[in-house]
Amino acid sequence: MDITYVVTREGWLYVAVVINLFSRRIVGWAMSARLTVELALDALTMALEQRNPPAGLLHHSDRSSQYTAAAYQLLLKNRQCQISMSGTGNCYDNAPTESFFGSLKTEWVYPTRYQTRAEARTDIFFDIEAFYSTRRLHSTLGCLSPAAFEAQYHARTQSGLILRPL
Repeated sequence: MDITYVVTREGWLYVAVVINLFSRRIVGWAMSARLTVELALDALTMALEQRNPPAGLLHHSDRSSQYTAAAYQLLLKNRQCQISMSGTGNCYDNAPTESFFGSLKTEWVYPTRYQTRAEARTDIFFDIEAFYSTRRLHSTLGCLSPAAFEAQYHARTQSGLILRPL
């Protein structure tokens, strides 16, 4: 989980994402003109609703105020998530999310000069839902997209080739 910002002529657009570390898929995201705990909560809520993880999910973030806020911590506690936070000022603890933001900005944001936040939202939505998670190949996934990697994993678990953890 992390947040980045995108410049538009209207001002900043903040983008929060939750990445499934196993498949590198973006499973929750939210965008807002304001950097608030609600932005982080919206992304986390989307991820939890889409994936409905079992108790014990490991949730990793940095130590920014959005993730240390009482409402955010309460949601994690209520969903029985294990909380992991980066060391202060250590961006390497959250490298997969930083890598996604680097790809997002290099491939989509920097080549474009967004006039409005709405224009940026539309472009970033397309990148997350129609490109990054479904078509962008990842060397860490054997040159598969996150969606294809997950589909391959589920096909193997259903066929009995991979045993699921208890």
